[in-house]
Amino acid sequence: MLLGLFIILYAISNIDAHKYEKMISAMGNVFGNHEKLIDLKAGLPKAGGGKDDLLRNKLTELIDKYHYNQSIRLEENERGITIHILDDILFGSGSANLTGGSLLVLNRLASIIKELPNDIRVEGHTDDVPINTAAFPSNWHLSVARALNTAYYLIHNEGLNPEKVSIVGYSEYKPMDSNSTAEGRAINRRVDIVIIKK
Repeated sequence: MLLGLFIILYAISNIDAHKYEKMISAMGNVFGNHEKLIDLKAGLPKAGGGKDDLLRNKLTELIDKYHYNQSIRLEENERGITIHILDDILFGSGSANLTGGSLLVLNRLASIIKELPNDIRVEGHTDDVPINTAAFPSNWHLSVARALNTAYYLIHNEGLNPEKVSIVGYSEYKPMDSNSTAEGRAINRRVDIVIIKK
């Protein structure tokens, strides 16, 4: 048992991803505790982590270069990298039609993401102020329409692979901020482009 422990400690101090896979498989068979040995991988960088870093850096550089800091935010979690685009840069109030300026923003983002092998999910969000118009009887309709129009533009105008793109509308039910203030509601009205982690 001690010999096995020292082998594990030595391997972790000199990480080689390929050798590590072989080692945990062999050690799991020896000690009959394969699942716990696999759990040690939680401390290792995920495969492709370097590519994730490069992608995040490219997106950050784009946001800084074009001064999008107030309108575009990045978030990274277990799903992947999410690009939060606030609606003031994409749509007019109560509208799902992309504005002229939004096309340039999406063009610049697409130049980075369209070559990725990852699946892309476009998510529409609203604040909690009710809407009831002929075009949009509810915030559900508005959030789906905004996601759809954004995804459709990225596919048909920017060359994103339609097989990798999906859309979803969340209405007001996944806020990023409080809906009790105008500032919070402005943040909640957004389209998210989620680059799904492979």
